[in-house]
Amino acid sequence: MAEHAADHAHGTSGKYIQVAVILFTLTALEVLLYEVCYGHFAHSMAGLSGTLEPWFVEVLLLLSFFKFWYVAMFYMHLKFDMKLLSWVFAFSLLIAAVVILALIALFLYNRGLWWPNGAW
Repeated sequence: MAEHAADHAHGTSGKYIQVAVILFTLTALEVLLYEVCYGHFAHSMAGLSGTLEPWFVEVLLLLSFFKFWYVAMFYMHLKFDMKLLSWVFAFSLLIAAVVILALIALFLYNRGLWWPNGAW
């Protein structure tokens, strides 16, 4: 029983604070991305807004992916599970990412066919 408890030892308070800071930072970046592209900062940062706006969804999905991965690895204790379960989870996540990227590519391709000269 002691060996099992040592294998699955929970993190210290400092580790949970570190995780909270990382998740807060990623969430703040997502909110800042929206504010720069479409919110209050869009007019004052027009150059950055114009650069980021076409990639808004992709950057937001990337930031969300990192948040999901971090939560899954830490709070779901996947780093303590058997390697096979971690590989199954990672493979499923990879398949989901490929499907999402394929849908984005298809969407961008069709957008070019239907609206070749203008924005929506």
